[in-house]
Amino acid sequence: MELTAARAAFADVRIAYRDTGDTGDDVPVLLVHGMGGDGHTWDHFARVLAGTGRRVIVPDLRGHGRSAHTDSYLFGEFGADVLNLCDHLGLTRVDLVGHSLGGYAVSCVAQERPGLVRRLVIEECPLPLRSGAEEVKLTRRFPTVPELWHATTSVLRHPRAVLAFDRSMTRTALEQFRKPNPEWWDRLTEITAPTLVLRGGPGGMVDPEKLAIVRTAIPDCTVAAFTCGHSIHRDRYREFEAAVLPFLAV
Repeated sequence: MELTAARAAFADVRIAYRDTGDTGDDVPVLLVHGMGGDGHTWDHFARVLAGTGRRVIVPDLRGHGRSAHTDSYLFGEFGADVLNLCDHLGLTRVDLVGHSLGGYAVSCVAQERPGLVRRLVIEECPLPLRSGAEEVKLTRRFPTVPELWHATTSVLRHPRAVLAFDRSMTRTALEQFRKPNPEWWDRLTEITAPTLVLRGGPGGMVDPEKLAIVRTAIPDCTVAAFTCGHSIHRDRYREFEAAVLPFLAV
């Protein structure tokens, strides 16, 4: 089943998305990309999900893809846009999958509206600081040749993502990464959906010490570790699918 392009206009932003439409399955899957990309990063997985009969919805975050550029790119606003899209589409139950910034966005939805989210998948989401005494910690490794190849071919297949990205949000993002966000940490206990957190190996962006706290704070949380870097669904697709597809099928 093909994804059909559409747009939803909210109070201050226009969000573009693609949707397979109602398939009769009562729990759609919403796939949210990371910073600098767009929804096309999920094309392969979206086709697989649609092939199992699931309704699949793939938005472009504000400042990305076909969605509008805005004057504000606060991390919480990305989550609000995803929640607004769910409301716009009349969704009462949904599975959420998010990569990086998209992972943060879907975590905010699960905190704000726990009853909406049936299953939550967070892939390689950089975890915010808990206090001003902490420093940003990222694991370090040069990308492997296969990872570089996958990244390059992704750009060649979908150059629009690079051209459409509003680079003005980069400075805002860095500022937010360096600013403590204790409220996000306090609200992790409000997530009621079974949660699967995917963590890359060296070269990823998840602090393992903070991840251990996340795992304890979310009532039903499982962590799966991979040997690649930040983009697991791109660089280790088969392993990604093997972990996520059964989790969403429950």
